[in-house]
Amino acid sequence: MAALLSLPLGLSAQTSGGHDTLQCFIVGFKFGTMFPSSSLSKATLASGETSDRATMYSLYDSPWLDFGVNAFYKFKSNWMLSLDGDFWFGNDNLTHRQDRMDVLYTNEGTIIGANGTDAVVTCYNRGLAIQGGVGKVLPLWPSRNPNSGLLARVMVGPMFQQTVFMLNEVKAPQIEGDNALIYDHQRMGFMLTEGLGFWFMSNRSNLINFFVAFEVSEVWSKSTRDYTYDHYIGLNGKDDSRYFDLIYTIKLSWMFPLKGKTARDYYYY
Repeated sequence: MAALLSLPLGLSAQTSGGHDTLQCFIVGFKFGTMFPSSSLSKATLASGETSDRATMYSLYDSPWLDFGVNAFYKFKSNWMLSLDGDFWFGNDNLTHRQDRMDVLYTNEGTIIGANGTDAVVTCYNRGLAIQGGVGKVLPLWPSRNPNSGLLARVMVGPMFQQTVFMLNEVKAPQIEGDNALIYDHQRMGFMLTEGLGFWFMSNRSNLINFFVAFEVSEVWSKSTRDYTYDHYIGLNGKDDSRYFDLIYTIKLSWMFPLKGKTARDYYYY
């Protein structure tokens, strides 16, 4: 009887000193800076010749801002599936705009509005991409934090980009509505992205989870317009060129796991 009564008192517990590897959904909000390549981006003309004009690098001053959201499903093996949405834009950054749209500008470098005064036009790039991907976290401290470490990812999906024109209160019908489509260089295609970075998930808090990454994106695209005018590159008609753009991105994402914090393992003896 004494032995039976003493049995529970002989049980004790200790922590293993390690942590669980999480399997859960994760959502994140990200922002970054994009830099198109000047030397590796190119346009392949209908004749087969290549040119560095009308690539994203030559169309727009860089860098651009990138904002977006991402969603992950992370497995206990640290492999993950992801879905990323990115929206990027510049700040009044269309280059050589007077040469490109020379038919709209006066000799004084203005666009005359409907009331006969200068219509101040802001011209900037805008892009959108949705990519699905796969990745893995390679833990740097497996016993202390198996959910954090080096991050490697590959993603692919459709993309869209164009020039956007914004006017002040003065109307300018020659660059509004359907007329703007002649000059906006709208293109669609697909984007392939490879990324390397650092992934951190806290053992104690659902609010301190993030990753930083350097990404390289290859973009293949074609014009969606039936008619494009760009005097700077000598284009007056259908744009049949095929475009390849290489873009570098530095990105930070703040993440929120849809599950509680990681737990220590307990062993009883």
